[in-house]
Amino acid sequence: MADEAGGLVIDPMHQFQIHPLFGEGPLTWYTPTNQTLWLGIAVVVISILMLIGSAPRKVIPGRTQSITELLYTFIHDMVEEVTGHEGAKFFPYLMVLFTFIVTSNLLGLIPGSFAPTSHIAVTAVLALMVFLTVTLVGFYKKGIGFLGMFWVSSAPLVLRPILALIELISYFVRPLSHSIRLGGNIMAGHAVMKVFAGFAGVMGLASIVPIAAIAAIYGLELLVAVVQAYVFTILTCVYLRDAVGEAHH
Repeated sequence: MADEAGGLVIDPMHQFQIHPLFGEGPLTWYTPTNQTLWLGIAVVVISILMLIGSAPRKVIPGRTQSITELLYTFIHDMVEEVTGHEGAKFFPYLMVLFTFIVTSNLLGLIPGSFAPTSHIAVTAVLALMVFLTVTLVGFYKKGIGFLGMFWVSSAPLVLRPILALIELISYFVRPLSHSIRLGGNIMAGHAVMKVFAGFAGVMGLASIVPIAAIAAIYGLELLVAVVQAYVFTILTCVYLRDAVGEAHH
């Protein structure tokens, strides 16, 4: 947009602001916000799609049932291939994780909507849930032997303590990298589109260039929305493999 002096002012971060749905009061942990609304919409959309897709259970599946079965098979095969038979027991959790992230990502691309996964507060909670699940399952399955994943027995003895420290730091950094990767990619794409939209609003006939750029970026963001959900889920599978599989050192 243009300011009063005629200059161009673009605020790509305004779209990520959280505000109350009702009134103008201060934000508290129980205040319904635009983020709360779109998180709820994501849950409702997933529930409706899964109910519609699985309720008929026709021998010759319709379009919705085919998509649901394809998604189910894709995630199940990925989980079993990466984590093995033991890890496949966590398929329901990973299925929910993937569908929630991909639905939130795609809903965030609707004009005028809000992208919950663009906020580190949301992605950090998802990442911490994964971190705690992997850690608790690892100690439950292997006991103190779970700590063996930090001890690189194939390395020279003098290097093992140093490598163990590096592995330990890397393990505790996982939630940070896991959450920033998702939130950062979603935020970056939305911010870039907002910048081009700002140029399109003041360039007159020449706005065809930023509009074309927005269309191209939007198509890319559709791909990013799915890919980032896949990356988050497959990394969770890799982390679960450490907890339920054999250590490879």
